[in-house]
Amino acid sequence: MSESNFVDYVKIYARSGKGGRGSTHFRREKYIPFGGPDGGDGGNGGSVILRGNRNYWTLLHLKYERHILAGHGEGGAGRMSKGKDGQDKVIEVPLGTVVFDGETGEFICDISHDGQEIILLKGGLGGKGNTHFKSATNQAPKYSQPGEPIQERRIILQLKLLADVGLVGFPNAGKSTLLSVVSAAKPKIANYPFTTLEPSLGIVDVRGTHSFIMADIPGIIEGASEGKGLGLRFLRHIERNSLLLFLVPADADDVKKEYEILLKELSQYNPELLDKQRILAISKSDMLDEELEEEIAKDLPTDLPCLFISSITQKGIVSLKDLLWKELNKQEFHDIESIVQRPMDIKLADVDDDFDYELEEESDDADIIDYDEFDWDED
Repeated sequence: MSESNFVDYVKIYARSGKGGRGSTHFRREKYIPFGGPDGGDGGNGGSVILRGNRNYWTLLHLKYERHILAGHGEGGAGRMSKGKDGQDKVIEVPLGTVVFDGETGEFICDISHDGQEIILLKGGLGGKGNTHFKSATNQAPKYSQPGEPIQERRIILQLKLLADVGLVGFPNAGKSTLLSVVSAAKPKIANYPFTTLEPSLGIVDVRGTHSFIMADIPGIIEGASEGKGLGLRFLRHIERNSLLLFLVPADADDVKKEYEILLKELSQYNPELLDKQRILAISKSDMLDEELEEEIAKDLPTDLPCLFISSITQKGIVSLKDLLWKELNKQEFHDIESIVQRPMDIKLADVDDDFDYELEEESDDADIIDYDEFDWDED
């Protein structure tokens, strides 16, 4: 099994630098018998800083760097010489990274825009040299301050993709195919379940004048909120989507029931997901004639927009993009910070530091859509 380049969860140990010790020193120069104290201050320890970087989209670069250590401050010296400051350690992370305490799961901070910097652990201040403690009654102090100690903690970095539209559906609902049709993204497409093992992002063009970001989330199955299948690992990415596009294939046994199962899984994972705008699209509708389409339409939910689409024949694709753009503009989605909400504390039992998965059977014809089983009507 080839190793995935998409890493959205890492646990690391971070430590700031300690402050350098202040110097206890006295001037000893010829013809100056009582030179007095001249011990310099210690240098400050380096801090551990998180910085948002839009050029990253995964935490892969941190997967094997499990210890983040800032530099220690150097001690002071005579002649009022200040010690060198310790070097800061900057951790570059993709936008949408959320930081939690590795021991308690408590939320620490959130990185949502490019260049944003947050001091995760502050370096210790350097100690003062003995020159600071001289006075009229104590002209030769023989003591100085030690530097402040280090700060350390284990932290969890979790990536939640920032996308305007998130595709939600069971495996083989046609999510990857739709993303490949409406954007330049090239997700893996084949005729077996769980083709998508990691999220994919694509930029969708709307009539050549506007665009938005769409994310293909790996397929959810019934019971995903309880840890079944791949859904639990990637459900958190849906939390950052401004709008959810549910995809249910036209050949489903019961379109409405399948939509309700998906809705239930999201609700059990995080009830706040139900507050997001939703659109239901019936994919693979090229298999339907007008009579079947009307029959399915009668039983569709009435509390959200519904439409029939086909990625293969382009049926309804333009209307879908127009509808998505219209709904997204209702919430002024283009301000990237507006779609970032303060996350809830995580349950440590719900995440796996060494998550791995294996695909039992993989077709050699990946990236090829197999629809030979269908009868096509040529216009």
